[in-house]
Amino acid sequence: MATPKRFIAGAVCPRCGEMDKLMMQQTEEGQFRECVACGFEDAQTPDGQPLGELETRVNKRSNEDDHTVKQVVFFKAAADEDDED
Repeated sequence: MATPKRFIAGAVCPRCGEMDKLMMQQTEEGQFRECVACGFEDAQTPDGQPLGELETRVNKRSNEDDHTVKQVVFFKAAADEDDED
């Protein structure tokens, strides 16, 4: 039987860092945490093992970096142009 959702006093959300925004609920499947500020969700089995990998900025980001060639441009000061004459 599932328990009602309860706020965890003093708990800090691992995603957004807000304090006192985490709710916890106990069910037959395990414990579930949820942040009301950012929507973070986490679950553990009854023996304390996580149900899935903790979502971080590293594993949720796709690796689609911009691999285009950049051109470096150097600017000369006006004093440098007078020395060349």
